Amino acid sequence: MLLAMDVGNTNVTVGAFQDDGLAARWRLRTVHEQTVDEWGILLRNLFAHSAVKLAAVDGMVISSVVPPVDSVLADMAGRYFDRQPMFITPETDTGLKVMYDNPKEVGADRIVNAVAAYSRLGGPCVVVDLGTAITFDAISDKAEYLGGLIYPGLGISIGALFHRTARLPKVDLREPARLIGTNSVASIQSGLYYGTIGTIDGILQRLIGTLGPDTKVIGTGGQARLISGGSRLLSEVDEDLTLKGLRLLWERNRKP
Repeated sequence: MLLAMDVGNTNVTVGAFQDDGLAARWRLRTVHEQTVDEWGILLRNLFAHSAVKLAAVDGMVISSVVPPVDSVLADMAGRYFDRQPMFITPETDTGLKVMYDNPKEVGADRIVNAVAAYSRLGGPCVVVDLGTAITFDAISDKAEYLGGLIYPGLGISIGALFHRTARLPKVDLREPARLIGTNSVASIQSGLYYGTIGTIDGILQRLIGTLGPDTKVIGTGGQARLISGGSRLLSEVDEDLTLKGLRLLWERNRKP
């Protein structure tokens, strides 16, 4: 069984793959101060309350954009799973040619998403990941990671409105009942929802114009399903795209 972990700025997504299928998935908060033992006990408890068995884990692969957590997770893997995890780095063989000016600047999760999207859709394609930031990643039909765009995520926008204004409340994001809000909460929710959709569709329209009309688009991340419901161009969503990309890279790079 393969244990895959995607460490983001806000959440850690954990997936257990068995026979090439995703047998279990969990989403945790990214806690910088969490110790080796706290991580180990937390994962053991997750396995204890699921149908998958911790003892069956024979490999671990991790993508991380939070460097302070990396050494803790590496130590946890050795202590609680007796495994040395594979971290996705700029030196990892991904099968994609990275065209970024400095490939070391690209977040590991963006490359992992690109690998999964290209494997599933071919190229050219675009991945929209709605996480702490909203990222757009472009892959050519020649298996080239071309680069992309980064835009503030929904959580950042909600927090900015709340902290930088005197009277606006902090809200949960949801699809509004109507376009025109009749109170502060409804107005903020409508603005965030339709503003994000408008931004995403506008950027995708430009990307498709650049890459060509045959460009495929796929979304992922915690808010992708919600936003895709109102989008004209973001119709296909796979919330497990990053985990599936990690499995592909594990299979490509693992030692016999």
